Amino acid sequence: MGRRILNDALRSMVNAERRGKAMVELKPISTVMSSFLRIMKNHGYIKDFQVYDPHRVGRITVELQGRINDCKALTYRKDIKARDVEAYRLQTLPTHQWGYVVITTPDGVLDHEEAIKKNC
Repeated sequence: MGRRILNDALRSMVNAERRGKAMVELKPISTVMSSFLRIMKNHGYIKDFQVYDPHRVGRITVELQGRINDCKALTYRKDIKARDVEAYRLQTLPTHQWGYVVITTPDGVLDHEEAIKKNC
């Protein structure tokens, strides 16, 4: 269920960007979603996000920046060893020049560069 929530939120953000919207509201929320949005903010894909009422159903308001071309969540679980993260990135991303693979690890939600640095 958690992966479906993240996938629906990412599709809402992509659709809002394509329509030229400045903000989008995401419901329901999860901690993985807020961690993913933090990574997107650090890489400059979104301006900012606000979490309202995180202990109940809650909602997240995201300020879009116009830099998201496509964003998807994989709906299946795949175990990857630390040494295979780079090969997985090359297999998953459509091009080598841009894009990030975000991975859930025991150290939290990390992008592929941080996962390689931390070796997890």
